[in-house]
Amino acid sequence: MTPLLEAQALTKHFGSLAAVRDISFTLERGEVLGFLGPNGAGKSTTMKMLTGFLRPTSGEARIAGYSIDRDPIEAKRRLGYLPEGAPAYGDMAVRDFLNFVASARGMDKAARGPAIDRAVEATHLSAVLHQPVETLSKGFKRRVGLAQALLHDPQVLILDEPTDGLDPNQKHEVRKLIQGMAADKAIIISTHILEEVDAVCSRAMVIDRGRVVADGTPAELRARSRYHNAVTLILAERDEQRVRNALMVLPVVAEVELSVIGDGRIAATALPRDGGPILEAVTDTARAAGLNILEIAVDPGRLDDVFRMLTTADAGLAADGKICEKGELV
Repeated sequence: MTPLLEAQALTKHFGSLAAVRDISFTLERGEVLGFLGPNGAGKSTTMKMLTGFLRPTSGEARIAGYSIDRDPIEAKRRLGYLPEGAPAYGDMAVRDFLNFVASARGMDKAARGPAIDRAVEATHLSAVLHQPVETLSKGFKRRVGLAQALLHDPQVLILDEPTDGLDPNQKHEVRKLIQGMAADKAIIISTHILEEVDAVCSRAMVIDRGRVVADGTPAELRARSRYHNAVTLILAERDEQRVRNALMVLPVVAEVELSVIGDGRIAATALPRDGGPILEAVTDTARAAGLNILEIAVDPGRLDDVFRMLTTADAGLAADGKICEKGELV
C-alpha cells in the first residue's frame, strides 16, 4: 500500500547554509507524527518542502503517491496545511475567508456551505464567524488557520504549531479534534510542547541542525532517557548522606538524586546504570538499611531529557549526524 506521505532525501540549502540535510521518512494512514526540534533545526523548512511551498535543493515529497513537485494539483487536493503564523486575509470576515479558500480549492458552491459548517463546528468558530480576521485574538486566528486546513477533508494534514496561542481549554479541544481525525489520516504536528506528543502522537521524530536524530514511538524515545526505570522513594528521613550511601551500594544504580521536600522528608531518585528495572533492588536495599519508605514511583522516562540529550551542541551530531533508525543513532 502506498504511504500517504513520503519524504525522499529532502535537502535544502540557502546559499552556504544547509538548513535540511537528507531527510527521509514515510507516514501511513492512522499515524500522528510529532515533529520536534529546537528553533532553527529545520522543522518549518521541511514542512514547507513537504507541502510544496518551498522547492527542495534535492529530494522529493509525495502525497498519497503524487509528487508535490511534478503533480502539485493532485498532491495538494489531498493535503491540508496550517503554516507557521496562520496567515489569512485580515480584512475578510471569517466565513468569507473560508468561502474564499473553498473556492480556491475548486469546491463547487453546493459543497462549500456544508464544508464550512463542518470546519467551523470542529474548530469552534461560530461566535466570530462574521468578524474580520484581523480583529481576532491570536488563538482564534490559529483556529481559523486550522479550519481552512480541514475544509476539504484531506488525507494528509501538516500542522505547524497547531495549538500556539491557545488557552488550555482550546488546546484540549484541538487535541481531541486531532485524535478524532487520526484513524483516517496521516498527520504531522510540529510542536515545542512535549506534553502534546504524549497527548496525540503515535510517533515522534527529533530533528537537529537539519538532520533526523531520533524517530520512534513516544515510549521508545522515553526509554532512551536516563530516567527510564528510575525509582523515586519518598522517605521519612533527614540524613541525606545516609540515604545516598544506602542506595549507592547497588551496582545497578548509576546515580542518586536527592531533594528535601518539606517536613523532613527526602525524595531520593535512583537512576539505573543500564536502563533496566531496579525497583525491587532499590526498595529491598532501602528497607534493609532501615529507611522509612512513604511513597514509591517508577519513572517511564522523560521526553524533555531525551530532547536535551539529542539537541545540545555536543550531542545532536555525536554520531556524525547520521540518520537514525526508530530511536537509535547510527
